[in-house]
Amino acid sequence: MPGHHQVDALGHAGPYRAVHREAVPDVTGACAAELSIVPRLFVQRSLAALRRGVSLPAEARGKALSRAAELFATGNFGGLSAEAYQHCVSRVSGLPLPVVRAAASIIADTARQAQTSAYAALPRGAVTSWSDRATREGAAVWTRRGEVFAVNAAGNHPGVHALWLEALALGYRLAVRPSRKEPFTPYRLVAALHEAGFGTDQIVLLPTDHSVADDIVNQADLALAYGGDDVVAKYANNTRVLTQGPGRSKILLAGADWQDHLDMIVDSVSNEGGTACVNATAVLVHGDPAPVAQAIAERLRALPSLPPEDERARLPVQPVAAARALEQFLLRHAEGTTAWLGKDGVVEELGDGSAALRPAVFQVGRADAPQTGIELGFPCVWVAPWSPSDGIAPLRHSLVVTVVGGDDTLIDSLVQEPTIRNVYVGNHPTYWMRPGVPHDAYLGEFLMKTKAVLSS
Repeated sequence: MPGHHQVDALGHAGPYRAVHREAVPDVTGACAAELSIVPRLFVQRSLAALRRGVSLPAEARGKALSRAAELFATGNFGGLSAEAYQHCVSRVSGLPLPVVRAAASIIADTARQAQTSAYAALPRGAVTSWSDRATREGAAVWTRRGEVFAVNAAGNHPGVHALWLEALALGYRLAVRPSRKEPFTPYRLVAALHEAGFGTDQIVLLPTDHSVADDIVNQADLALAYGGDDVVAKYANNTRVLTQGPGRSKILLAGADWQDHLDMIVDSVSNEGGTACVNATAVLVHGDPAPVAQAIAERLRALPSLPPEDERARLPVQPVAAARALEQFLLRHAEGTTAWLGKDGVVEELGDGSAALRPAVFQVGRADAPQTGIELGFPCVWVAPWSPSDGIAPLRHSLVVTVVGGDDTLIDSLVQEPTIRNVYVGNHPTYWMRPGVPHDAYLGEFLMKTKAVLSS
């Protein structure tokens, strides 16, 4: 496949072009790049180099992360300028180009603020070094739970790569396994980090197949794994692995005038192309849900079907076969519901082997209908009735719940519910995020621990 972009491994000895390379297809199925697939021995040697490495001092890590932020945002890596990189990501992931551009900006901002964000998890009673004066009287010192952190990344959205930057800020040495669907973002970020001062004994990029992926997770001290319910179940009892699964984010309209919040509701469903774990997948309505579902459908119906690299694109694009499979899954699970949008399908072919996934709005009969837990990679929302007698049970296991209206007792119940990770009160979209505010708890809560130190 001559002439295609090459995405090399970035291992312990620098860039490496493997003999075994896989095609990275774009949304039409055409080859957009070749990704080097490294063997088990290469992985073992790179992890050994991370073991031997010595983390940079905290101040140097902060400076290098800031430098990497600028390089990631503006530099040329792997023969791709910033604009060319964003175009490639859009073409292989199917994400609208404006979504990719915004995600790249967020990654750069997160890198700039990674040190501050990482230490936001520091317990109030702890210090960061045994040499702190507080330890002369005895104090808690915040320390790493390990030295080597592995990331088994997802390819649905570039934004997933913003999270693990905090591990570098805390002094971990990292092995990142990119998704074979979208390897451009982690390649660019790791290359920028190398150029900014993190050595190849501090962070490596290890594209590999599934048979070797477990080696990376198992041989690291701690790991972060993205995936669906199967991945979450696989590591449910493994305290070394933090999983990032489906978000199943929801909006609860608990009595307020919903018309004033329609923009927020529609944006929560469709922002990010509807592909992110923070997109709303269900809207629960105190009262008649039909007018709400109808209004959402009318707004979403207007979104155009365009190639992902079009500046006006807002909907995700997939190869036709993949889009049709998703459509069939949706229609099977929508049986018995009321369709406001998407009754006859959600696939609109673009004529080049790709297809836009158009929005879907379905009304279900009760708040705990199983469909409200279905998360799909495009703007798809289930609208359900809700009453105070339903309580918060239908909202459990949600990454984000935005609640509009309701009393303090309801809000307190949502905040105290352990399976709801974030609660936004008022007219705030479910995708709201800011560096320093936890996305799914602070990563530092998983990576760090306190220990008592008394020095004399």
